[in-house]
Amino acid sequence: MTGTLQPVTPDEAVKRPGRWLALSVLVFAVLLVAVDATVLGLATPYISEDLEPSGTQLLWIGDVYSFVIAGLLVSMGSLGDRIGRKRVLLVGATAFGAISVLNAYATTPEMMIAARALLGVAGATLMPATLALIRNLFHDPRERSLAVGVWGATASAGTAVGPIAGGFLLEHFWWGSVFLINLPVMAVLVVVGIRTLPESRNPDPGPWDLIGVTLSLVGVIALVYAVKEAAAHGLTRVTAGAALLGAAALYGFVRRQLTLPVPLLDMRLFRNRGFSGAVLADLLTVLGLSGLVFFLSQYLQLVQGRSPLEAGLAELPAAVGAVVAGLLAGHAARRFSVRAVVSGGLAAIGLALAALTVIDESTGYPLLGASLLVVGVGAGLSFTVTADVILSSVPQEEAGSASAVSETAYELGAALGIAVLGSIVTGVYRGFPSPPGTPAGAHESLGGAVEAASGLPAATARDMLASARGAFVDGLTLAAGAGAAVLLATAVAAWFMLRGQRLDSRP
Repeated sequence: MTGTLQPVTPDEAVKRPGRWLALSVLVFAVLLVAVDATVLGLATPYISEDLEPSGTQLLWIGDVYSFVIAGLLVSMGSLGDRIGRKRVLLVGATAFGAISVLNAYATTPEMMIAARALLGVAGATLMPATLALIRNLFHDPRERSLAVGVWGATASAGTAVGPIAGGFLLEHFWWGSVFLINLPVMAVLVVVGIRTLPESRNPDPGPWDLIGVTLSLVGVIALVYAVKEAAAHGLTRVTAGAALLGAAALYGFVRRQLTLPVPLLDMRLFRNRGFSGAVLADLLTVLGLSGLVFFLSQYLQLVQGRSPLEAGLAELPAAVGAVVAGLLAGHAARRFSVRAVVSGGLAAIGLALAALTVIDESTGYPLLGASLLVVGVGAGLSFTVTADVILSSVPQEEAGSASAVSETAYELGAALGIAVLGSIVTGVYRGFPSPPGTPAGAHESLGGAVEAASGLPAATARDMLASARGAFVDGLTLAAGAGAAVLLATAVAAWFMLRGQRLDSRP
């Protein structure tokens, strides 16, 4: 990990001949995270059959990664600003690959939850470092917009590669193999990154605030846990206590950052209306999408009877739309306006989710494929432009912290989306009427019902599965409606909060 630790000047960055090669290394890290996030959804039915988690444990397997990564992103982004973003990226990528092996060989639900949590610790180092390095590599605004578009397009491509590669592996190997595909990506990233990535950090970083790190971690995890448990089981003393603990910790974090001479996170960034609007748009957009996306693979496989590979290919239009839109988003935002592109993209996602409220067990692929394509185009436009707005709103030396805020919004939205919208699906599903003799595990998850059906008489199994699948689809359409409402409201909010926001055209 050689190289100067001082940030380069704008002229040097614009002229740096290796900046596009360095970008190719950074997008490998994005690919690593995107592939891991998408293959979990495909593997969930197999994990349910093998590890037999309860419904609550299954939700924890799905969202504990996001909980941990959301709690640590700001701290890890600030750490990269202090000790070097390249160093943090390469160490984190190595750890991410190693912990993926632990995920692949988990033997109990508890072990799987712990492995996903550890993966969140490693994952928290990757995304802030990649965006911060882009900010330091590309000082020309048009080049930076294109670089951010490539960054976002790679994440979207990962959502396509993940299901297809994961589907192929699940048809030929055991479910743990989907996590091992991280290893070759990690190896290329580390080997090539050592030679091509320039090091950069804040030249006057100040000490790393361990008390602030603890407060942010406790605050985010406790608050999201409270939301998750309240959505699943209602308000209890434990839930209320967790909410109070989380709120108090986050309040303490904000107060502490305002008093430190060199804080982990400069809270004054939020005075910038464009910065705050972009962060809020990201959080609410992912919240509205995540719960639905988490259960979509189960719908395609366990309700419509598609193979894992077919399910992966069925989700391809979303990734294709996001890739194309992400590459064009910067140009569109300069030709029209930031708020027009972001609000238009969010409204498109909301309308596509609204269309999914009419699906049933026999819905044909044209409706599903068209809706997913629109979701991808809308997400590619909005996420790319908001990332560009966030990066361009901060000084170069604070790029790591600002990138971490952007990614925290994304991961927090994912955790809340799975917790709230996922709990809607689970709550509706658990109430399905079942014939006598149905095992209790059938009411925990649809994967559990499919597993339980193998031990029942044919007629009983048929009736039980028909009822279970119908209840699952009812929950899924209800979650799609809730997601549509969130996205359309976010589109309106973004229209006002991003008023007057522009992407620069000059270095």
